[in-house]
Amino acid sequence: MIRLPAGGHGASQAKRSRPFGPSRLLGSAVAALSLTAGSAWAEDLTVVATIKPVHALVAQVMGDAGEPKLLVGGTASPHTYSLKPSDAKALNNARLIFRVSEDIEPFTRKIVAALPKSVTVITLAGAPELTLLDKRSGNTFEAHEHGGTHDHHDHDHDDGNGDPHQGEAKGPVRDGHIWLDPRNGVAMVREITRALSEVAPDKKATFEANAAAAVASIEAAAREIDAELASVKNKPFVVFHDAYQYFEERFNVPAAGAITISPEVQPSAKRLGEIRRKIKELDVACVFAEPQFKSKLVATVVEGTGAKAGTLDPEGASIEAGPGAYVALLKNLAQSLKGCLTS
Repeated sequence: MIRLPAGGHGASQAKRSRPFGPSRLLGSAVAALSLTAGSAWAEDLTVVATIKPVHALVAQVMGDAGEPKLLVGGTASPHTYSLKPSDAKALNNARLIFRVSEDIEPFTRKIVAALPKSVTVITLAGAPELTLLDKRSGNTFEAHEHGGTHDHHDHDHDDGNGDPHQGEAKGPVRDGHIWLDPRNGVAMVREITRALSEVAPDKKATFEANAAAAVASIEAAAREIDAELASVKNKPFVVFHDAYQYFEERFNVPAAGAITISPEVQPSAKRLGEIRRKIKELDVACVFAEPQFKSKLVATVVEGTGAKAGTLDPEGASIEAGPGAYVALLKNLAQSLKGCLTS
């Protein structure tokens, strides 16, 4: 079971030495807390999802069968999230927990090891049929380059009690922002459906029908975005951190660079100078900030360059949580991108 140490909430640094982990420990909580898993899990379909896009997909598949709990809401970032006592109780009592990976939600690493055996953790970065891309190695990269490679990647599912990363250390370091490619959204829906059907087989037909509707809505949104972004495919832009590779690859709108690879790492003056030179050399139209990270860096790099400042929201901070949030997130990205590049 999860035990939260006494003390105030705090943030600790993440370590990134292999794909999707290992990661930093969650922040400390207000008081010592020991929770035991209740008996409700055996009767109710109690589900937790870490971030808003995952929560939206789970909510779509569950439909009327139940409402998943969202952990990281509002403008909070999963990179710096600290677990609250109410979250610990929900996690201990859950039948299923859905996350992307330790790389995206580093606070989940030690949570998984502390959960009761009754709780199953589904790491969606390990879902079959995902298109995975390698992390790009530099903050600045040419507009025509795509540092990632496609890989349909399968591995064992994490049951919450073992090491979900066996065998990963030998492979390339993957970009964890998998949900920003709608094809991966479809693969995640299928994995969510499989997991829910295993713990609630009596609702399998309902889950499958809901999943089919979810896939249809995602594929329709992707077609709309293709049409919307057709006019800005050759207009270069720079992002706050390198989170959008999957979106760029799917919709053929490659970024010219990122201010920082990791949002927790402050770029050096040298790196900011490189970005400013890149903005001028490539005649970059827009530099995008993010609502999760209040930063003056965007204003700094655009000053005197002619580029405009915009905002991209990779996690849906401004979107209401619920079954419609995933498609809304993708559409908002497209609208924000086009709006800045054409204004």
